[in-house]
Amino acid sequence: MLAALIKKELLALTRDVHGMAALFLMPVIFIVVMSLALKDVYNPPRRSLAYAVDARDTGAAAQSLATSWARDHGPALPLPADWGDQLRAGTLKYVLVLEPGLSDELVLPAFPTTARIRLLTDPGLDGNLFNALRSEAAGVAGELKARSALSQTDGAPPPPDASMQAIVRAERHAGSGPRPTAVQQNVPAWLVFGMFFVVASLAGLFVQERSTGTLARLQSLGVPRPMLLASKALPYLGVNAVQAVLMLAVGVWVMPRIGGDALSLQGIHWGALAVAVGAVSLAAIGLALVLACAVRSHAQAAAVGPILNVLMAAVGGIMVPAFVMPVAMQRLAGWSPMNWGLEALLTVLLRGGDVAATLPHVGKLVAFAALMWVVAIALFRKTSR
Repeated sequence: MLAALIKKELLALTRDVHGMAALFLMPVIFIVVMSLALKDVYNPPRRSLAYAVDARDTGAAAQSLATSWARDHGPALPLPADWGDQLRAGTLKYVLVLEPGLSDELVLPAFPTTARIRLLTDPGLDGNLFNALRSEAAGVAGELKARSALSQTDGAPPPPDASMQAIVRAERHAGSGPRPTAVQQNVPAWLVFGMFFVVASLAGLFVQERSTGTLARLQSLGVPRPMLLASKALPYLGVNAVQAVLMLAVGVWVMPRIGGDALSLQGIHWGALAVAVGAVSLAAIGLALVLACAVRSHAQAAAVGPILNVLMAAVGGIMVPAFVMPVAMQRLAGWSPMNWGLEALLTVLLRGGDVAATLPHVGKLVAFAALMWVVAIALFRKTSR
C-alpha cells in the first residue's frame, strides 16, 4: 500500500513541472548571483582599489611610507585637482594625505600625539575595508618608526626586506580545510533554503488532493493517516537529495567557469555530509507537512510557505551571514532551523568536521522534524474528521 501511495505522489510531482523547476533552478540562481555578489566579502580587494596620495610632506620618511604602501596596494593614481569630488562620487576609493611634519614624526623615538596621516575614503566604502586600510596605515607608519629607531642604535641596521609582519604567523586552525569564500558560504546556505522550499510544493499538492476528495477516498479505504503523510514525505527525501547533488555540482564545476571561486570538497567527511543533508531534509519535510495540514487553500499555501521560508532564511544566516549580524540577531539566528542546517553543513564543508561534530546541530534538526511530525498527525486528524 505504501509503495502504491508513493508511486502516486511521484506521478503528481512529475506533472508539476513548474514546481519542480522552481525547486531546482531557484537555489542555483541564488548560489550563482550571491556568490559572485559577495565574493569580495571574504577576500577584500584592497590591491584593486583606486587611490591617490596627497604628499604634503616630501621628506625621505614620508616618501618611504608612500613607497611601502604602493608595494602592497599597487601604484597610486595621479592626484586629480578635484579629488574631493571624485571621492564623494566613488571614482576614487581613498586618498592618503601625508601631512607636513610626517617625516619628522616618523624619526622621533616617541609615540605620536598628532595625526600626520589622514585616510579619506569614498563614503560608501565597506566598513571592513575601511578598518583594514586604517590599520594598515598605522602598521606601515609604526614599522618605519621602528626601523628609524633601530638605525640610531649601535646594532646592525635591519635588512631592507625585514618586516614586523614576520613576528606573526596567521593560519586557520583547520589548516587542511578549504579557506572561507563566498561559494563555501552560499552553496550550503542556499542548499538549505532550497530544501526548505519544498514547503510550498508539498502543501500545494496536499491542498489539491483535499479539494478533489482524493484524501477522503483514501481514508475511506482504510489507509492510516500516518501512512498517508509518510507517502507524501518520502518522495521529497529523494527530491532533496537531488537538490543537494545539483547544488554541490554547481559549486564545484559551474562557479569557477563564470568567475567565482570553486567549492572545495577535498578531504571532507562524506558520511557527515550525508547525515547533515538528511537531517536538513527531515526538518524541511516535517515543516512542510505541518503547513500542508494547516492551510485550507492554494492561496494560503502559496503565500504562507514562501513567507515563512524567507523569514527563517533572513533570521537564520542564509541571506546575510550570521557573523556580520549584531549580537542580538546572532542569538536570534540560533533559533532558526535553517541556521541549524547551515551550521551542520559548514561544519562539514568548511571546518572539516566528522559525524560527531555535526551532532549538536543534527540533533536539533531531528528533534524539530519529530515535533513537526507529531503536530502534522494531530492537525491531519483534526482536519480530516
